[in-house]
Amino acid sequence: MVVSSLLRPLAMAAARPPLCSACRQLLRSGDVTPRQLLLRDVTIRQLTGGGSGQQQRSRRLRSTLYYVTAMGVLVGGLSYAAVPLYRIFCQAYAYGGTTQGHDAEKVLTMKKVEDRELTIRFNADTASSMTWSFRPQQREIKVRPGETALAFYTATNPTDRPIDGIATYNVVPFEAGAYFNKIQCFCFEEQRLNAKEQVDMPVFFYIDPEFDEDPHMENVKEITLSYTFFEAKDSIKMPVPSYATK
Repeated sequence: MVVSSLLRPLAMAAARPPLCSACRQLLRSGDVTPRQLLLRDVTIRQLTGGGSGQQQRSRRLRSTLYYVTAMGVLVGGLSYAAVPLYRIFCQAYAYGGTTQGHDAEKVLTMKKVEDRELTIRFNADTASSMTWSFRPQQREIKVRPGETALAFYTATNPTDRPIDGIATYNVVPFEAGAYFNKIQCFCFEEQRLNAKEQVDMPVFFYIDPEFDEDPHMENVKEITLSYTFFEAKDSIKMPVPSYATK
């Protein structure tokens, strides 16, 4: 026990940083013993260090809150921009079955492939936050590559307030999107429906005759055109492709 009590101050001294000059002067004067001085030094450091640690924790907490807030703003911004960004990317690369624009001259000169008939199916969906009722007027039609066709969708706003909508679309199988050309549709601009309003939305399209020459399309007999309506926000402006204004 005597050895332990003698070694404890030495261990405490080795574990603590060097004494300050004032403490060393007190030690030389003999007014305090080394043990008293060490205990005094430890008490002072604990008191002063406690405030510093609290300040550090407060700074870390503020930094964490800043990061969380910034992440929330970023995620919110991306959610608003997701629809137009997704559509721009798919239109540029015909990704995910996104349909292509039309060549006006080709529409006038293309020849119908008489011995190849395709079934075009129509699908309609709405996002979870969209309150419209949206459906195709026909479930399917028969067309041939090189032949123009007209289909209609119906949208209804059952609420008591005007609602703006934006449509995205794709084609299944995805590879057929490169041959599915729309001459007129309702997917390039915001659509506003007033309270209780119902409208018919046309889709005028054709299947490129080159569809029949693609070996990957040899066994394709059915194509599905799907539209999904989202409620538009003031910050979302869908760009209109150049061919849509010709």
